Amino acid sequence: MTSSTSAGTTLALSSAMPGALDAAGYGALTYTVIGGVESISAFGPQSAVNTFQPLAGGQQKHKGPVNYGSLQLPIAVDKADAGQTLLRVFANPDNSAQATFRVTLPNGDQRYFRGRVFGSPETVGSATNVLMMTATVEIVTRPIAVSAGGTGIPANALSLDGTDAMILSLDGTDAGILVLGTV
Repeated sequence: MTSSTSAGTTLALSSAMPGALDAAGYGALTYTVIGGVESISAFGPQSAVNTFQPLAGGQQKHKGPVNYGSLQLPIAVDKADAGQTLLRVFANPDNSAQATFRVTLPNGDQRYFRGRVFGSPETVGSATNVLMMTATVEIVTRPIAVSAGGTGIPANALSLDGTDAMILSLDGTDAGILVLGTV
């Protein structure tokens, strides 16, 4: 697997809810690309750290609840952009509906998830700045990765020598690995 830049990545949203939270359900929706997105912050499952400190012994750490992350999206304001208009609808403080998001990477791989937009305040800046807004999206479902070939890549997938592999067991026993195909 080789590295690449993020140039060409797009972010799109849909007001529709997928029939299922899987590759087929998300892929069946129609999306509107959000223009002017400068960058997309890191996102994905992150477990909280629960700690316990016994009087005798070292601190114990356990995985707590999962947070799927949030996006801070710097966007160059374009009032004529349909994606930005739809994003602002979801950012309205009176709108608590979830939107469906799709990130398309330069190689065609996609990431899908549902989220709520908690705001999109604008920044005027100085005379040499572009008028920007920063949208905050709180992700409420596990992001689903789909390869450019349309194969769903489970969130617990590993990459072993250029293949996608899924861990079949995480219960402390020997984990089986299913090879899904080459990337």
